[in-house]
Amino acid sequence: MEQKKNNIILVGFMGTGKSVVGKKLSRVLKRELVDTDSLIEKKAGKSIPKIFSEDGEEHFRGLESEVAKEVSKKKNCVIIAGGGIVLREENIRVLKTNGILICLEASPEVIYERVKNDTYRPLLQVKDPLQKIRDLLEYRKKYYDRADYFIDTSELIIDEVVDEIMKYEMSKSKVQNPK
Repeated sequence: MEQKKNNIILVGFMGTGKSVVGKKLSRVLKRELVDTDSLIEKKAGKSIPKIFSEDGEEHFRGLESEVAKEVSKKKNCVIIAGGGIVLREENIRVLKTNGILICLEASPEVIYERVKNDTYRPLLQVKDPLQKIRDLLEYRKKYYDRADYFIDTSELIIDEVVDEIMKYEMSKSKVQNPK
């Protein structure tokens, strides 16, 4: 009998709403909230922008993989995954062992509007951040496509996204636990 995958793992590009949706979802479902970026910062003893500037993106991605393995062992959590966690196949594989991957999406223009004043995003500290967003989205699409379910948050408010996730969760449990 297949083990029920009980973690809800939010993946997707920066600015798609993973953090705000994850916080609300964990409150509504009364589940522990786990944020991979926070765990990485704790492990490294410094902020993500500092990790990028002092140690480089590759070092950051290594820490991200360590954290992915750790959180995949948790049960019944809402996990907010960093935007690039899907860039390594091993991360997708370990996260899916005990969870469903829900990819939050938004248009490049909406993402830009949501993050344009945020200096905490090391990958967007470039001359043309909107083009960088487009380029990164195009590159990452094949990775995000490995998710189990997709929600475009461009025109939705937080509660609508949470409702959509809960409907999906309920439909999964009916299939896995037929009466």
